[in-house]
Amino acid sequence: MEWKQLTVGPVQANCYLLWNSTGEALIIDPGSEGDRINKQIRDLNVQPVAILLTHAHFDHIGALDEVRAQWNVPVYLHSKETEWPNNPDLNGSSHFPMIEPVRAKKADHELTHGETLNIGQFTFEVLHTPGHSPGSVSFYFKEEGIVLSGDALFMGSVGRTDLPGGDHDTLIKSIHNQLLNLDEETLVLSGHGPSTTVGEEMNTNPFLNGFSL
Repeated sequence: MEWKQLTVGPVQANCYLLWNSTGEALIIDPGSEGDRINKQIRDLNVQPVAILLTHAHFDHIGALDEVRAQWNVPVYLHSKETEWPNNPDLNGSSHFPMIEPVRAKKADHELTHGETLNIGQFTFEVLHTPGHSPGSVSFYFKEEGIVLSGDALFMGSVGRTDLPGGDHDTLIKSIHNQLLNLDEETLVLSGHGPSTTVGEEMNTNPFLNGFSL
């Protein structure tokens, strides 16, 4: 499996494209700049089979409808955030005056913790990692040694918890219980910033060291 990170929008969120040897692709968090995302997909000459959302904050769903309309693929989002895409108060866009209110259509499928999804030739596990938002999830590709952590875990940091439904203690517990127990070599593709590994964050992340459950 190959992947590409596209940093998009005014708050520099990461959209990811993952593709396999058959040419199938997954789109993760199309947050802004839909034209650019769609062009990159065409340039890669891959065929999207789904859009996965780690959560429904505006900077991760801002280009959702534009990208979905281009490729006509189903959208997956955790059940706790089904109403968020079309609600600027919940998706956070109404909290930032410089951001146009974001309203997107609902997802087609609801995600639940621990389920294994088989979409096309992709197989991965859904890990519920709330705290940044109630329905935050991470997508774990065990065979490839990759986890897409959304805004739960970053290189040297963790997600903010001051938006609706955020809770810092819940976030830290999610990271410890769902992410830090993965293989230390697992590559972490975060919702903002550069990639890292589980082991690196376990050993050096100041928000995680010294925390006891």
